[in-house]
Amino acid sequence: MQRLIAAFPPNQEVIFPFIGGAELNTDPSHAHHRYVINFGERSEAECRQRWPDLMAIVEAKVKPERMQNNREGYRRYWWQYGEKRVELWKAIAPLSRILANSQVSTYLAFAFLPTRMVYAHTLNVFALTTYSAFCALQSQPHEIWARFFASSLGDGLRYTPSDCFETYPFPANWEQDAALEAAGKAYYEYRAALMQRSNAGLTKIYNRFHDLYDHDPEIEELRTLHTAMDRAVLDAYGWTDIPTACEFLLDYEIDEAEWGSKKKPYRYRWPDAVRDEVLARLLERNAQYAHAEQLVGMTAKKKGKVGGMADMFGGG
Repeated sequence: MQRLIAAFPPNQEVIFPFIGGAELNTDPSHAHHRYVINFGERSEAECRQRWPDLMAIVEAKVKPERMQNNREGYRRYWWQYGEKRVELWKAIAPLSRILANSQVSTYLAFAFLPTRMVYAHTLNVFALTTYSAFCALQSQPHEIWARFFASSLGDGLRYTPSDCFETYPFPANWEQDAALEAAGKAYYEYRAALMQRSNAGLTKIYNRFHDLYDHDPEIEELRTLHTAMDRAVLDAYGWTDIPTACEFLLDYEIDEAEWGSKKKPYRYRWPDAVRDEVLARLLERNAQYAHAEQLVGMTAKKKGKVGGMADMFGGG
């Protein structure tokens, strides 16, 4: 990549950082380690004229496989990405950063990434830039929702936006909530600094976060800040009666005799009774939003206008 740009500086226009779920979860800075050629929707003639050496690389390494593809569009536009996600690029174009998480991971963990990157299919990308959005998604209420609706992969979580994000009943006006913004910012910045000091990515940090025997003051502080996020989210719903105290509890029942000396699946989380109460309230809130959405749709149909949840509840 460096040699290509040194030889012909305009090459940097279509060479992008490439990042996937592994980098997001393992690198302390969520740094990319790979680059890709991305011509976007440009024509073959334009690409050959402006970046001949890059087209030669793509023609040698991509075209032979594309010519064997059953999809006619893949063969016809062999120099372009098969799934360009044009809507995503348009949505994030004016943004300086986006929020992302790995589609499959042991822990539900969100982080900000720069724009002008190519994101692997192993990442979920959200056109969200605020700490209030991070707070809402990283909190226990959202994790409870996600674990209820997501499919599992071994001990891991398979987070699909259609099941876990689009259905989630966010608190009203969550994107403008100052308490969510403050709690999310405090937690995010502390976690980022802790990862740098520890030279540890998200997975290693959350291994310690959920470790029954890890009482390092820095990990304890991270737990305290997470509780503050949970409190802010619960208060945003108006659920001030829900306690936020966590315990180290097994994620699922195990056979002690068969388990042996393996590390037990403890998680630092709310007791089952609290978890179930929050889930019940979220399901009720979801039903209320769905009913309101239906009413808005009926009204819009009568008036010849289109409305939506954002108009009524400020998000979700």
